[in-house]
Amino acid sequence: MSVSRLNRPRATPAQAALHRATILAAIAIAFSAPAAAFAQSADPAAATDSTLPTVKVQAPKDVLPGDLPPTFGGGQVARGGDFGVFGQQKTIDMPFSMSTYTSKLIQDQQARTIADVLANDPSVRTAYGYGNFAQVFVIRGFQLYGDDVSLNGLYGITPRQMVNTGALERVDVFKGANAFIGGAAPSSSAIGGGINLQLKRADDKPLTSVTLEGSASGEFGAHVDVGRRFGSEDQFGIRVNQANRDGETSVDGEHRRDNTTAVSLDWRGDKLRLYGDFLYQRNRVNGGRPTVFVNGDTVPETPSATYNYAQTWTNTTLEDTVGIVRAEYDFVPNWTAYVAGGTRHTNEYGDYASPYYGNTGTTASRLSVPHKEDATSAEAGVRGRFNTGPVSHFVTAGASIVRVDAQSAYTMSGSFDTSLYNTPQVAVPPTLYSGGNMDDPQTTSLTLMRSVAVSDTLGFLNDRVLFTVGARHQSILANNYDYTGKQTQNYNESITTPLFGLVVKPWQNVALFANRSEALGVGQIAPSYAANFGQALPPERSKQYEVGAKYDNGKYGASIAAFQIEKPQTVTSSANVFGTDGTERHRGIEAAVFGEPYKGIRLIAGATYINATQLDTGNSGTDGKRPIGVPSFIFNVGAEYDVPMLNGLTLTARWTHTGPQYLNTTNTQSIPTWDTVDLGARYATVLFGKPTTFRASLLNVANKSYWASTTGGYLTQGAPRTFLMSMTTDF
Repeated sequence: MSVSRLNRPRATPAQAALHRATILAAIAIAFSAPAAAFAQSADPAAATDSTLPTVKVQAPKDVLPGDLPPTFGGGQVARGGDFGVFGQQKTIDMPFSMSTYTSKLIQDQQARTIADVLANDPSVRTAYGYGNFAQVFVIRGFQLYGDDVSLNGLYGITPRQMVNTGALERVDVFKGANAFIGGAAPSSSAIGGGINLQLKRADDKPLTSVTLEGSASGEFGAHVDVGRRFGSEDQFGIRVNQANRDGETSVDGEHRRDNTTAVSLDWRGDKLRLYGDFLYQRNRVNGGRPTVFVNGDTVPETPSATYNYAQTWTNTTLEDTVGIVRAEYDFVPNWTAYVAGGTRHTNEYGDYASPYYGNTGTTASRLSVPHKEDATSAEAGVRGRFNTGPVSHFVTAGASIVRVDAQSAYTMSGSFDTSLYNTPQVAVPPTLYSGGNMDDPQTTSLTLMRSVAVSDTLGFLNDRVLFTVGARHQSILANNYDYTGKQTQNYNESITTPLFGLVVKPWQNVALFANRSEALGVGQIAPSYAANFGQALPPERSKQYEVGAKYDNGKYGASIAAFQIEKPQTVTSSANVFGTDGTERHRGIEAAVFGEPYKGIRLIAGATYINATQLDTGNSGTDGKRPIGVPSFIFNVGAEYDVPMLNGLTLTARWTHTGPQYLNTTNTQSIPTWDTVDLGARYATVLFGKPTTFRASLLNVANKSYWASTTGGYLTQGAPRTFLMSMTTDF
């Protein structure tokens, strides 16, 4: 007789925590063992010598634009990235946690959006936005909206709901509070980390690459990538990318069409470097499977993996046009000044209908929203080096400004009955409510972020010890307007956020690090039911403490970090006063390994354990409970194997695990643990004299049906089994 799942003995919270901690410790030991072996001297006599060996360690060193930090073995993960005001740096030299994924990974894995890229990261999970198809990223348990993803180091100009990968050279994932690195994010969601996208630029080697792709569900696409350099010293460069895709996805009746056009120009002189980037992106989703809201006491069973509970008339169109210019000038040796600016125009329209699952049935209503945005962003600064006696200095000073003007309107219908399992199709319901001008939406929010930052990295003991101290003064102006144009909110506050970082290198390839950093967001406004209605709260300052270790021998790397992030929570007191009396605290441990530890075997793997708690909420039903959408344990194990018997053949596999998540703050509703397995292969050969690579990927091999996320207090269903294939030829 089988034992009911409900009657199985369950581990206590302490046992579960011990089990997860044991797994993380084992991973950390496994990752650090090679590092220890490399660090030890091969000479037995050296073990008895108490004198420290000579280690060549250098302070963080700028990498010239176009000369990106090198990659680990296999070329899929970079050894450094864009650290904002610090510029391009090797990760081992910085007192922060960052992972950077390359265009080679994007191509090898047939990644279509940055969500597909970040599926490799053991600290990140992805969900949909509130009622639409915007991608939301969960880093260290905190949401990061697409509006707060930066592009070439600039906030506010990234295509805001989803970003296609055709024009991307690298994807930087900064883990942890990062208000100093790039300033406060426009939508205030960069609490647990940040994402920066770097566009492709012309390499020294000429490039003409054509990719044809398709899927078993009926999607077809093509991508052309051309790069050249001109001039007597190859000082002029141009890179052009054009990618198109169209067809039905593996979700029944869901149709997507994507178009990406990107042009990058650059000029490299002895001291002066100039860059110009243009990006156009258009996405269309028809009948996209929506998110699900829960109004009842229970969480619904997951529909079958491919089933689509959308109305056929739902759709969204996303169009973004982006332009960026940048100049850098080395005015004296070891000193560089830079200035950059960008602009974005967004034009969106969507007809949405997300189901609401309740105790007595499921309903939905139509929401139609035209949305436009005009954003500008700029930064300027200087970086330089000098010595004061035995102490070296790497100093930075910079200023930034971001302005986002958002215009919206809406119409909404009454509710109609629907179902998650046998969905009736209804005619487009008529409008009952409306706001604004649908043909010419007016400004509903205006955000202006300005900041200045300074830092000094002091190097001691021949730069074996690097101590960074810095501060950024941030001013935040946020105005909101109703649909008649009347101003409803006027927020104007400023605050200074400090930074302290430490890197100690006991061996050349090993670094111990620590930081105390902060994240920053707009303070909330007291709602109409509060006694202090309309009061603007101070900017929300989230504080982080982090310690860890990194290993980098060029072929592969490893890292482990422990962190604590405390984010203010707003509550209404017993005296009906709205304020920031509560705290959401995330304590966690991350471990990861990446690169090629053995020839022909490559890994991208790791795990994250998060102990997240709501504190001092003033409500016994929520105090001490876990926040919404934060799994306690997640891990990824991805591997590639070059088959020695058949030159050019590579087999790939990835196992993704995500622990249970609560759907409400009282922790009475939750979704279970989910696991998926992806398999793939690629074959590199020469076809008609041209290097050609064939690729095939099978995602969610078991066609598992599961709720992937409760982030935002709603359900996002995971993608079904998906088969992708492509062929790339270099001419």
